[in-house]
Amino acid sequence: MAIETELYDVLGVSPTATGDEIKKAYRKKARNLHPDKNPNDPEAIQNFQELGAAYEILNDPNTREVYDSFGMQGLAGPGGPQNGPDMGDIFAQFFGGGPGASFDFDFGNARGPFRKRNKGEDSVIPYDVTLEEIYNGKTVKVNMEKEVECGVCKGSGAKGNAKAKPCVTCEGKGWKHVYSQVSTVRIATTRAPCTDCHGAGETLREKDRCKKCKGEKVVQEKTRQEIRVERGMPNGQRIVLAGAGDQEPGLPPGDVIFVLKTQRHESFERSGSDLLSTVSITLSEALLGFDRILINHLDGRGVRVTSPKGKVLTSGMTIVLRNEGMPTYKNPDVRGNLYIVLKVEMPSEEWMSTVDQKALAALLPPKKTDIEPLPEIVDDVAFEESTLTEVRARSFPAGSGFFDQAFPSQFGEGDENDWEDDDDDDDEGGPPECQPQ
Repeated sequence: MAIETELYDVLGVSPTATGDEIKKAYRKKARNLHPDKNPNDPEAIQNFQELGAAYEILNDPNTREVYDSFGMQGLAGPGGPQNGPDMGDIFAQFFGGGPGASFDFDFGNARGPFRKRNKGEDSVIPYDVTLEEIYNGKTVKVNMEKEVECGVCKGSGAKGNAKAKPCVTCEGKGWKHVYSQVSTVRIATTRAPCTDCHGAGETLREKDRCKKCKGEKVVQEKTRQEIRVERGMPNGQRIVLAGAGDQEPGLPPGDVIFVLKTQRHESFERSGSDLLSTVSITLSEALLGFDRILINHLDGRGVRVTSPKGKVLTSGMTIVLRNEGMPTYKNPDVRGNLYIVLKVEMPSEEWMSTVDQKALAALLPPKKTDIEPLPEIVDDVAFEESTLTEVRARSFPAGSGFFDQAFPSQFGEGDENDWEDDDDDDDEGGPPECQPQ
């Protein structure tokens, strides 16, 4: 996902737009914004140039990837690729400018492309939540700090009537050229924020700086914000606290955006509105049935399930409990399904030592005999225990479904579409096998 969207906004397309969609949007906007069609608009040329530059960056897969990953600073700022494209070169090539052609950009304090931002920067914060909190909903208050405009100097950074002077290093532009050698015959030129004025284009003498903000124009302010995790919110959901972010002089504050990150659960896996869990049953329950609380749900409820009489349950069988899944976001009264994989526990050796094995053998189905026809050569091989972990560590050449066709994801493969309910083709799920309850 792109960390900045201003270039996409210039073209009027989504950050997920295809190359063809970008070209189509550019052609349409270029016709409408062409200076010849807007002779009375003093900003027509600038708007048309911005549109062309945005298209040149997003139309090239390489520069688009850099922009999506690092924003404009990745193309023209410190820490970005030093062989990135020169914005002036892009305009010159696009509009036919000759050698020495010059195009100026307003980097918005070196953080935004072309146009000055209309608010402070947003703060994006990952926020860990449990599956129980998403199932039941949660409201939490957090203490935060943010930058606000200094009340003493009103965001000027200066003391009294003192005024800032144009930065000597960048001559008041806020940026300076950075040169890097791309090849033996080509030197790339990029624009980087001035390190002396930090892109502001002006500086203050030490004695002229505001005593409260030390010339920084902003001060730290402590706030207490409330985060509301709604029932059924998906992983990666953005919770936006409008105006709770940092403020820059002359601009409204930005937003604070919490991005939900669901923690792994010991008993449940989630796929959309569906849940998956594994439950162990005894051999007696597999053969004779059960009527008990099969699982403790995410809201603390015990879920009682009764198996059909006469139904023999096999290990790996999946049952579905309708409407026992996750609440649907924005419609929590509608819930998905809960899929349960039954795992049959075999009796322990201690239990076997306490029963009459001849009587038990008479009750159980007969043992299998040798395969027919009998091979010409039969070797006796020693019985030795092992684990699938050992097999996996040896890069076993068999496919991921060799041991268990139903759940290839237990081998670290597969995706959210690998498990489904055989009884209902419309219900799909997908996470890997869970820990048993």
